[in-house]
Amino acid sequence: MYALFEDAGKFLAGRVMSEADTSLQVELDSGKRVKVKSANLLLKFERPLPAELLAEAQARSAEIELDLAWEFAPDGDFGFADLARDYFSAVADAPTQAAMLLRLFDAPHYFRRLGKGQFRKASQEVVQAALLGIERKKQVAAQIEAWAGELAQGQCPAPVREQLYRILFKPDKNAPEYKAVVEAARRTQRAPLDLLSRAGAITSPYQFHWRRFLFENFPRGTGFPAEALAAPPVREELPLAPVQAFSIDDSSTTEIDDALSVQGLGSGTVTFGVHIAAPGLAITPDGVLDRVARERLSTVYMPGHKITMLPDEVVQAYTLAEGRDCPAVSLYVRIDEASLELLGSETRLERVPIAANLRHDRLDGVVTEASLLGQAPADYPFAEALRFAFRLAQALKARREVVRGKPENFNRPDYAFRLEGVVGDEPAGDERVQISTRQRGAPLDLIVAEAMILANATWGGWLAECGVPGIYRSQASLAPGIKVRMGVKPAPHAGMGVPQYAWATSPLRRYVDLVNQWQIVACARHGRTAALAAPFKPKDAALFSVISAFDAAYGAYNAFQSAIERYWTLTWLAQQGRRELDAAVMKDGLVRAETLPLVFRAAGAERLPRGARVRVKLLGEDLLTLDLQAQVLELLSDAPGGDAAAAVEENADGLDDDGGAEGAGPLTLAIELADADAGGADAGGAAPADPAAPQP
Repeated sequence: MYALFEDAGKFLAGRVMSEADTSLQVELDSGKRVKVKSANLLLKFERPLPAELLAEAQARSAEIELDLAWEFAPDGDFGFADLARDYFSAVADAPTQAAMLLRLFDAPHYFRRLGKGQFRKASQEVVQAALLGIERKKQVAAQIEAWAGELAQGQCPAPVREQLYRILFKPDKNAPEYKAVVEAARRTQRAPLDLLSRAGAITSPYQFHWRRFLFENFPRGTGFPAEALAAPPVREELPLAPVQAFSIDDSSTTEIDDALSVQGLGSGTVTFGVHIAAPGLAITPDGVLDRVARERLSTVYMPGHKITMLPDEVVQAYTLAEGRDCPAVSLYVRIDEASLELLGSETRLERVPIAANLRHDRLDGVVTEASLLGQAPADYPFAEALRFAFRLAQALKARREVVRGKPENFNRPDYAFRLEGVVGDEPAGDERVQISTRQRGAPLDLIVAEAMILANATWGGWLAECGVPGIYRSQASLAPGIKVRMGVKPAPHAGMGVPQYAWATSPLRRYVDLVNQWQIVACARHGRTAALAAPFKPKDAALFSVISAFDAAYGAYNAFQSAIERYWTLTWLAQQGRRELDAAVMKDGLVRAETLPLVFRAAGAERLPRGARVRVKLLGEDLLTLDLQAQVLELLSDAPGGDAAAAVEENADGLDDDGGAEGAGPLTLAIELADADAGGADAGGAAPADPAAPQP
């Protein structure tokens, strides 16, 4: 006696060795004996042999017409053996009954399984809907096959091209476009990015990087809603400040957040003013513009273009433009003119006359350290004010360095990118690029940076004194691995050398600064009772939400800026025909170009000591992955205390035949060491205001 039974959705047959009331012991053809519950027993038979029964049943089941079987099936519950007798004949043998079982089991759209070999036929409506679904699946499968064939042949179907960024970065793995790419990649043994590139889906490396960034961060586009284009006025009457303030920015800067003023020169006590644009006096929390700014959280910078946090109409209403009396939050610091000791500070809400917008690119070569120290002529505007500001900046920096425990070293310049021939609002990616440098820590940079650090540290302390929460940046120490963190309580910032630090000097381009400005305005209006009137109260969950969202967005924006600057740097190398560079060895085979903002891997640098200077040969660049292949040609100078020449020779023998090196990795290498090497300017854009938080 043989038995056919179900085990975990599979049909098996074997010889019955013994039988009890609730179970059977069955020996399979493999010799394995299994215990089968009586509930899982479907059919007993004498012949044919189990393997023959299953093979014959499988063949016969394909001959059963489901539509006809559905017609023969009764409306109620039925067994497969009964339907086999109705469909074939009253004497249907075991293979025939098993064939009907297999056919019914494989057609759930016609027959619902009830267990123990029992079924119930589906209604006509269900059957029709299921058949339509099956037909659609067949059509989709055929479409996937066709698209995969086109991709494999080097052609990109339009639907795949339209879903390019979703397929690569946020795929719906059930989408036919995604499945077609996966199938084509399997057939051609190519990575999806390489496959799509070869198929013509990616026509421009620059547009690929740009559109990917927009897809991930601005899925609804970069435009502003119509209701956000009008700048609300500052309704309160503000007194006019008795100063002539000036800003210091690049010529391309439109969001002028900060300006400076100096009063009382020669009197013994000088009042140094830091004046910050005050959109917080007009934009209200939870208003239209607040929602827009909170969604974007920061301005996005890149060569030749930027995406502003606020609409340009709003920026122009509050920017500290030359020749206007601008609403501002002003910090006035009284300073002993001789010792440069800080005597006290005061914050005012006022209108500030902006006498001039000074520009780095026009004055950096004129406003020199020698002229500011009286060792050379000072033939430029606000010469006396700048001289005092420079003396003060040097003193402030020196005091911070005492707290830091070591000086700030500006041994690498800031790089500026200028694109020639940009048509329209956005670069196309094929423009001629120029890369220029500005030495970090130059006089104008230092003046602005120290002024912003002074303001941010002072206002951070004032918020704490008033019991008003703010968003602070802190760093526990300068030990390796200790990063800058954001929080709602004041804490020392070891990298800055200040007791607390709250970003508040760039409210036109950073949402955190706008939030802090609202809190500072509340302190200026209400003093010690400001905690009751401030928009954000102590332990307000909204502040933690802002910090979390800002951290994520700011990190993504900075990563994109680094990646797109890497793109333009690689483009510059190609345009200039440069095939060799001098570089300094970093770690793990990484080197840093001496005259370009470029970090890459160079074969042969793996065992060289950090700091060794080398000349590298550039073997090729990939603008899509942002990889640069290079190898060390020669050692220019050893690192202090090291002997790198032998390592160069040793590593040269281990190069690949083509001299290739491992790629640096797409998109991210330029920021791989951001914590250790970051720099940049705060609101004024001059010198490093927060070494652990790079500024555009």
